Amino acid sequence: MTETLEDKVRDAFAQGGVLSRAAEQFRERAGQTEMALAVARTIEEGGVLVVEAGTGVGKTFSYLVPALLSGERVLLSTATKTLQDQLFGRDLPRLVEALELPVRTALLKGRASYLCLHRLDLARHDASLPERGSLRTLAKIEQWSKATRTGDLAELPGLDERSPLIPLITSTRENCLGAQCPQFKPCHVNLARREALAADVVVINHHLFFADLAVRETGMAELLPTVNVVVFDEAHQLNETGVQFLGAQLGSGQALDFARDLLGAGLQHARGLVDWQQLVAGVERAARELRLAVGKQWPGTKLRWVGPAPEGIDPHIWQGALDALQHAFEMAAEGLDTVSEISPDFVRLHERAQQLAKRAARFALPCEVESVRWVDVGTQLRLVESPLDIAEAMRKRVLKIDRDDQNAYGEEEDSRAAPEDSGRAWVFTSATLGDEPTLRWFTEPCGLGDAEVLRVHSPFDYAAQAGLYVPRAFPKPNDAAHSVRVAQLAARGAAELGGRTLVLTTTLRALRAIGDEMKQQFERLEAEVRPEVLVQGELPKRVLMDRFREGADAGRAGCVLVASASFWEGFDAPGDALQLVVIDKLPFPPPNDPLVEARSQRLEAQGRSSFSDYSLPEAAVALKQGAGRLIRRETDCGVLAICDTRLVAMGYGRRLLAALPPMRRLESEADFEAAIGELKNSLSA
Repeated sequence: MTETLEDKVRDAFAQGGVLSRAAEQFRERAGQTEMALAVARTIEEGGVLVVEAGTGVGKTFSYLVPALLSGERVLLSTATKTLQDQLFGRDLPRLVEALELPVRTALLKGRASYLCLHRLDLARHDASLPERGSLRTLAKIEQWSKATRTGDLAELPGLDERSPLIPLITSTRENCLGAQCPQFKPCHVNLARREALAADVVVINHHLFFADLAVRETGMAELLPTVNVVVFDEAHQLNETGVQFLGAQLGSGQALDFARDLLGAGLQHARGLVDWQQLVAGVERAARELRLAVGKQWPGTKLRWVGPAPEGIDPHIWQGALDALQHAFEMAAEGLDTVSEISPDFVRLHERAQQLAKRAARFALPCEVESVRWVDVGTQLRLVESPLDIAEAMRKRVLKIDRDDQNAYGEEEDSRAAPEDSGRAWVFTSATLGDEPTLRWFTEPCGLGDAEVLRVHSPFDYAAQAGLYVPRAFPKPNDAAHSVRVAQLAARGAAELGGRTLVLTTTLRALRAIGDEMKQQFERLEAEVRPEVLVQGELPKRVLMDRFREGADAGRAGCVLVASASFWEGFDAPGDALQLVVIDKLPFPPPNDPLVEARSQRLEAQGRSSFSDYSLPEAAVALKQGAGRLIRRETDCGVLAICDTRLVAMGYGRRLLAALPPMRRLESEADFEAAIGELKNSLSA
């Protein structure tokens, strides 16, 4: 009798099976095996599986093992480049070795992750490098470039992801010269794509997947049709990632980047043949006028744009600025057209000028149906048009529910593509996909209403491992004193624990206020026991995370990390490094955000409640993500403090509490202090 994939998977996960050789302290877990068998069935039968797997289930092995044992070609997509590196560098090699499979794996990232050899050469001769420190960094990059095989900038130690050098030494779709590039043969991006096309398992990220879906340019148009198993890990980010790429954007920063590249190429290859200074001045002036058209706005403001112009802006001034920008790009294109035969740089710049002119023309027309448009105001200006969700794109262009004879990218099927009757398997998984049994929060905007849904609960004993504290006598979230009180509560716990505290905020304003207040609170402590306060934005994210995880060394206090946004998820500090998580407010989506407002209006028009069907589930998912930072292993212990009285005072608080892990409740300040005391005692035991 032939052994099925489910049989192989069941054997692998059994105590004493092959996984015991792949992971230290492996033990059989019912939830992990249940998920793995569901993935195996989906691979054998085809179809769509959505799995919410609580923290500690071990979902990575649950999808990797059946995918590898199936013998099928596999595409794995995850949320961030950091998680990509972890999958490719740690989890996959470990399993491939344990399962003794002759599997070729490849890692594929977006262009911005790879050194561009051509642009590195241009940067060497760039007289306008941002600062003296950039010259030292450039020298390090040049030295590294001679030794690296992959060109992946993640390999380069000490390179700040915020470095102004990175855009100068990496390519974009707009400025890549393609086959005309003098460095085309050794190009790191092309090498990565070739390896991906030859591999059995390819690891990508969601940004790359949707960027390719939008432009059919990064190699996946060739790759996807040859793959029979597609897994999206950290799938809760899919919708928000997808809408970034499936609309349109035009920014003053893009215009200025184009102007810089135009001047550099013009003066290097065709000095005197065209008045490059005049063309560049025209683009820069138009970009500046567009920025000035919005007037003085608070950085970070999003201006709603429903009619002919964004909210509060004179339509005639706005239209004139857009027309001027379009004209400046068109004039640049005309100038480039006269010298296009001199250098491939001019051919690509000509295409960029035309594309930017078309984009400016698009924003002069009314917004597309089922889309929303707004302007992001900062140092630069960014015009954005976005679909409300990715449901239609997923159904028609990815899952191909509306089937035809073409692949997901509108091209004829590849000869290596899996036959139609075999059925491709799609697996979407995360620790957090909603707060109700059907996981509608995730499946609806992603167009997965017909998918099989499985929820696998965490194996952790949360009641024993963690306590939840919601202070009752506390300022309301909109009270001016709220951030100060949050900082005082967090500082009290962190002082007892020697740091080991993560404070998650819902706004950047609260981030700064809480960080400043905690520093003041700790000034009263002796230097040797004073925790270090790390605030997001003051150092690169990777440095912040590494420094926090180092914890309290002998004779030195540990750290407090005050963070927002991306630190609500993807930050992993198991063991004693993190024992107190403080959340300042319930993370409801901001009602004045144009995308949030448009989604809410659509629900109301359908006769549904925007609060119950959108705002509340959004908050529940974000709250679960933040709370999930605390307990990462079966031996972890800690306290979660949520400083928002609405959680216990409002009726909807019950739904949010139900979404959280089942921690024991700390009903009073005395309970909170006792729990912190127990953690402190366990550290010194």
